[in-house]
Amino acid sequence: MTKYRAIKTPCLAGHVHDSKAEAARCDDLIALEDLGHIAELEHQPEFRVEIDGKLICKYRADFAWWQGDARIVEDVKGMTTPVFNLKKKLVEATHPGVVITLYPPKKRKARKPKVKA
Repeated sequence: MTKYRAIKTPCLAGHVHDSKAEAARCDDLIALEDLGHIAELEHQPEFRVEIDGKLICKYRADFAWWQGDARIVEDVKGMTTPVFNLKKKLVEATHPGVVITLYPPKKRKARKPKVKA
C-alpha cells in the first residue's frame, strides 16, 4: 500500500501508471492525440532545476504535450503537497514558458450566503 493508497494501474496503451486517475487521464490524452487535438504526448517528462550549475532537484511530471504552439505540462494529483508546490514554483521559475497544470482542476467550494438578520 502506498502513502496515499494509490494502486498501480495499466492504461489501454499498456503503460503502468501510479494511480487509477493517472491511467484514466492517459487514456483520455491518447484519444485526444489520435483525434489530432494534441501532438507529441510524452509520459513522465523530467525537468532538472539547476541554479549556478548546481542541481537543486528533479521534477517528473505525469504528461506533457503540444497544443498548437504551446507546451502543456500536466500532473495528476488527488491532493497537493508542500514539496510539489515548491518544485512546481522552481520549475516554472527556471524553465521559461513551462506552466504546470493540475488534473483534475481544483474546484473552489461554494461559499455559504450571508444571512441577513
